[in-house]
Amino acid sequence: MRLHMTASQTVGPFLHIGMDGLNNDNLAADGVTGERIGIAGRLYDGDGKPVSDGVIEIWQANAHGRYAHPEDARPLPLEPNFTGFGRIPTDENGQFSFMTVKPGSVPGPDGTPQAPHIVVSVFARGLIKRLVTRIYFPDDPANAGDPVLALVPAERRGTLIARHIDGRDGALEWNILIQGDWHGQGETVFFDV
Repeated sequence: MRLHMTASQTVGPFLHIGMDGLNNDNLAADGVTGERIGIAGRLYDGDGKPVSDGVIEIWQANAHGRYAHPEDARPLPLEPNFTGFGRIPTDENGQFSFMTVKPGSVPGPDGTPQAPHIVVSVFARGLIKRLVTRIYFPDDPANAGDPVLALVPAERRGTLIARHIDGRDGALEWNILIQGDWHGQGETVFFDV
């Protein structure tokens, strides 16, 4: 009998092993400047069933529009208590939530300003590779000129824009549908990276 190595890009089913120590659902520690927001949602599979063993990874700039990364050398303020990175496992109902600040605008590859957004990676059983998408903010006038949103057909942009939760300041809802169309919510737009 000969054993073969598992493909290196296989995500599951053991994605929690060795990763739980990296979980972080609060990117905005005390003293971090900016508009504090909370984003909550659910991860659904193609049948509209909650994905209970997924991981949502987020990466974002701070409120000044600077990433906490050595390659971002722009002369904008860095905040030592803001890493811009979070990892949140879904619970048995597919739910996830995190606290952060609304990011500032960052330049695209050609220098064109992008609307404030959070980059999201989705890991779950059955996925060969991570899925990459974005969260944009409702009612942000910069959305109209965002070069990435402009690439998405108008009827699908709503899958990338969070919604206000009525009566709760700074509270947003954003759900992820891995595939298909479920109760009027189409598949979340994912990007090739």
